[in-house]
Amino acid sequence: MRPVESKESRTRAHILGLGIDNDDGHKRITRAEKFSVVGGCEETHGKITETLIKTFEDLKKRGRELEESEPSEIAELLHKHRPTE
Repeated sequence: MRPVESKESRTRAHILGLGIDNDDGHKRITRAEKFSVVGGCEETHGKITETLIKTFEDLKKRGRELEESEPSEIAELLHKHRPTE
């Protein structure tokens, strides 16, 4: 018999997006349940946020949570949704 897992003992995962190209002095922070985006110019911050939102939408379609996903799966989705120039 498996022990009952308490809410506090569950594995937690969070993705941090970091933008480092900010010259305008604004402090940009976007927080969601499973990811945060900090810094960057307005354009970069928006692109990182959009990439993460689309990644989590795909995970949801697959019926998966971040905690149950392999790093390679997350990397594949991030790569798939990265902005192209």
